[in-house]
Amino acid sequence: MLIALDMDGTLLNEDGEISLENKEAILHAQSLGHNVIIATGRSYMDAERQLRLADLECPVVSLNGAVVTLPDGTLAASTPLDKEDIIPALRWMNEIPELYYEVYTEDNVYVELDKRVRLEKLSALKEDEVSEEVGWLLKAMIDQQFQQAAVTYVESMEDIWSKEENLIYKTLAFSLNRELLKEASIRFAAIPGLIITASHVNNIEINHKDANKGNGVKLMADHYGIPAEQIAVMGDSYNDLPMFEIAGYRIAMENAAPILKETADFITLSNSEHGVAAGLRHLLDKQ
Repeated sequence: MLIALDMDGTLLNEDGEISLENKEAILHAQSLGHNVIIATGRSYMDAERQLRLADLECPVVSLNGAVVTLPDGTLAASTPLDKEDIIPALRWMNEIPELYYEVYTEDNVYVELDKRVRLEKLSALKEDEVSEEVGWLLKAMIDQQFQQAAVTYVESMEDIWSKEENLIYKTLAFSLNRELLKEASIRFAAIPGLIITASHVNNIEINHKDANKGNGVKLMADHYGIPAEQIAVMGDSYNDLPMFEIAGYRIAMENAAPILKETADFITLSNSEHGVAAGLRHLLDKQ
């Protein structure tokens, strides 16, 4: 069986760590001969760092399926955005003060210094200046962005996207203004070469239309010779939907978006309650 695990909101707890319980459950599944892989919106370098900190080894589907890396480090798939599709979107976002955005290449994350300053100001908001609903999400989101493994701050993002050698695999945009995000989603969805997903209610993620977690997980399953009915997936957010669609068994976190819970075969505990460990126990017990 191939078991694909999302990271943020799933494998990682609220401190951004892999708990001992989750680690031991993964090791147990691997000892039984199952292939446990990571499917994340993070870069490969960032995902690999999280695994290394927990002393785990797993193949990684990164950047929402835009990059698929085999256990030996071999690149199995690479699906960058077409510059003619993404640059107009980046230019538009660059002019919107309320939008913080990042550009992901294969091994780096680029952020404009001005956008970093704006995000820092958001992180300094007092509790009475932001709703309780958004407050915890804002803190988690900002913490995640600032703790990424390879972030480079630049004066001008145009210096990055204009270089021919810089392949862009993903762009993430974040804002407290959900109407603005909705407008951005509609605008970008009209570009045929793009797919728009999200990993939080206050962000959108932009990839090549052929890059998604479902395609990445399916490619990994094909590599191991595992049929679709033997694919199990675990996730919490909208960018996990493509892998829910191709899996034989779907597990949603207790903290998952409603649409994932509706399509799940099983709902496990939340990511702060070692939900991956509980989900793996359930999965292995039913074998």
